This record gives sequence, structure tokens and C-alpha cells, in this order.
Amino acid sequence: MSETSEFTKRLKQLIVETCNIPDAPEDVPEDAPLIGPDSPLDLDSLDAVEVVVAVQKAFGVRIGGEEGAREVLQSLRTLAEFILREQNKR
Repeated sequence: MSETSEFTKRLKQLIVETCNIPDAPEDVPEDAPLIGPDSPLDLDSLDAVEVVVAVQKAFGVRIGGEEGAREVLQSLRTLAEFILREQNKR
């Protein structure tokens, strides 16, 4: 399993805990939409704000601006890749 795949599992757990998702599906495809009506986690825009804050606290990366956040929060994979890329810049 790749570094990104392992990291997405950890990230999913953080999101489930942060957004208090009681019945989160076990298997969330890494490319599934993270936010919106097609999200398997059923996350909305308020959840997106909570996810951004939790990610910034947990991983020390800054997700800036509405457009940047929208791109980064497309899926678990895009979020994981962003965090890993930002951490590798240090």
C-alpha cells in the first residue's frame, strides 16, 4: 500500500472524529467527493471548515483561500496529497 493510501486512512479517521459521523462507511473511495451531496461521508460546507481547522492543527499545514480549499477538499486523495506535499516542503 502506498504512503498516500495509508495516509488517507488516517485522514478519514480524523475527519470522522472531527465531524462526528456516527455511521461512517468503512470503505470510502479515495477519489469520492469529500464535500457535497455525492460525498459518502455526507459532509457539507460547515464540515469543510471543521476539516480545514482539524487538518491545520493535526498536520501543521495551511489550506488557504476559498478556491485553494475547494481544490484541496475535492477528495480524500487530493487532501492527503496536499498535506504530504506541504509537509515535504519543510
